[in-house]
Amino acid sequence: MKLLNLDHVAIAVHDLDTAIAGYADRYGVEPLYREVIETQGVEEAMIPVGGSFVQLLMPLGPETPVGRFLSKHGEGMHHIAFAVSSIDAALEHLKSRGARLVDEEPRPGGRGSRIAFVHPADLGGTLIELVELSGA
Repeated sequence: MKLLNLDHVAIAVHDLDTAIAGYADRYGVEPLYREVIETQGVEEAMIPVGGSFVQLLMPLGPETPVGRFLSKHGEGMHHIAFAVSSIDAALEHLKSRGARLVDEEPRPGGRGSRIAFVHPADLGGTLIELVELSGA
């Protein structure tokens, strides 16, 4: 398994429109993608920065994973995501190394991707997302 790129850094926010306006005002950047991902319980905006993105995440409700994160921690960094060429191969590699996975199988993500999460307790206390983009 090889990490190809830093795909995105995810930031949990209470109000997506306010966060987007703040990034536009302060940094002159606009989202390239914005979509609701019902299966994840979020609305996301992906702001391109170089070859990566800042992902702004707003929960669809308080009982979603991001909603619970916001209640406990407030706004801020939620996770980092790495691009991989094959999510299936990456998960098999991590399982063989005894990694603590949130997802044993890939699930649909934004931009037509397939994603899986590695538990923050596995390494360094940070939630890690693996991303296989459509057509990868």
